[in-house]
Amino acid sequence: MKPGRFNELTKAYANLRVAVVGDFCLDRYLEIDPARSEVSIETGLEVYNIVNVRSQPGGSGTILNNLEALGCGRLFPVGFAGEDGEGYELTRSLAQAQGVDLRHFFQTSDRRTFTYCKPLVLAKGASPRELNRLDSKNLTPTPVSVQERLAKSISELAGEVDAMVLLEQVDMADTGVLAGQVFIALRQAQKDYPKLLILADSRRGFAHFPNMALKMNRDEFTAMTGVSTDQSVDVLGQAIEQLANDRGHAVFVSLSEEGILGALPGIAAEHVAGLPCRGEIDIVGAGDAVMANLALALASGATAVEAMRLAMAAASVVIHQLGTTGVASIKDLAPLVVDT
Repeated sequence: MKPGRFNELTKAYANLRVAVVGDFCLDRYLEIDPARSEVSIETGLEVYNIVNVRSQPGGSGTILNNLEALGCGRLFPVGFAGEDGEGYELTRSLAQAQGVDLRHFFQTSDRRTFTYCKPLVLAKGASPRELNRLDSKNLTPTPVSVQERLAKSISELAGEVDAMVLLEQVDMADTGVLAGQVFIALRQAQKDYPKLLILADSRRGFAHFPNMALKMNRDEFTAMTGVSTDQSVDVLGQAIEQLANDRGHAVFVSLSEEGILGALPGIAAEHVAGLPCRGEIDIVGAGDAVMANLALALASGATAVEAMRLAMAAASVVIHQLGTTGVASIKDLAPLVVDT
């Protein structure tokens, strides 16, 4: 990408207003020093001594963190946390992000805060090693009263923002933010503002989503279309192009180390290769970095290829940040994207 074009696109980010709608989680890291391990007198089991605890927003919060790192002008998280300690930490962390407006994020006694608790063994001279994760989720449907409050926020923001980024992190239907009343509000927003960019990602697939721009991985694409991804990039590109034309919205499919394929309606699919790995990697958060970069680039007028190049650069930066869910800034992207 020419330096002038890179600057033109990325400088526009500061003027963009983006709503991040979805499941906000708290990522809590428990740092363990193996040199301080003991044996429990009561059970005879090994005891891990935690020497540091740190937390940061996860799930939709990771997308928001990436948008902030890219210098997005205004950010509107739309979601909930529980009225618990984790909810307090999550809300406080979101409030500290630059340009964040928390009017549409709330705590409620009707839900627990979705929390990923990640024990990390930090041995001297070795990369962080994650032990079995401990998750705290909502296992019951999101109350209608909570859905209605979220739906109202969608309706209010649809005419104010340049893009909406949706993430369904939960794996049980209707237990998160993206549930019945919220989908009704999203469909209405599309009718009222047909040019509004809405880009969605979901761990549960997209059968229950309205027609909108989608970002998915190989397995999600196969589940949605029945098309195997064990084919050439050209064949896959034709299938993605057909899906984009059928739905009337952009479709992006990440292919891990092979990069990403994307198509806009009426435009041939394009492929952008992934960047080479440099040593050990951690893929956690790569998809969220891709989402953030696709959304901001497209909202700034980028072509599909330009948006995907920025997204692949961001993914490359993030996977080399070990022991955390990382982000990529414009400064990080420049040497990977700009022609020299």
